Amino acid sequence: MCASLLLSALLGGTAMAHPDAAHVKAEGAWARASVAGQQATGAFVRLTAQEPLQLVGVETPAAGAGEIHEMKMDGDVMRMRAIESLALPEGQTVELKPGGYHLMFQQLKAPLNDGVDVPVTLVFKDGKGEMSRLHLQVPVQRRAPAATHGHGHGHEHGEGHAMPHQHGH
Repeated sequence: MCASLLLSALLGGTAMAHPDAAHVKAEGAWARASVAGQQATGAFVRLTAQEPLQLVGVETPAAGAGEIHEMKMDGDVMRMRAIESLALPEGQTVELKPGGYHLMFQQLKAPLNDGVDVPVTLVFKDGKGEMSRLHLQVPVQRRAPAATHGHGHGHEHGEGHAMPHQHGH
């Protein structure tokens, strides 16, 4: 059995890479629910890479485009912009969260309703330039899971877990 699959089986509620994907653990994933007419929404996740990687893309059938965004202060103004890639240092958790780095789903094809899961594929590039993918099922929620606001409440209040997507490439 592949070591990453064995590790995935042992960790249960977290998403690990498939044999064809990067060695990345995804935890606490969730996407913000949207309303009719809304064209974009954000998604958030904690990523821990087992080797130095770059997050270079995001894909979902729920939107016409997926982007990696950063929010940061520019003087007195909070600005959001798309970025080409996000560094994932080996063994360090990088949190994509509201008000910071996050995934952006643009040109939503339909509202993302609270309580459903949306398929999301994260695209990574390693130091050799080789591409890999991690397929997730991401829960849609109106607001951040309790675990992202503090400590110790995630499991009782339904922390969003990214689950490996078993279909597709």
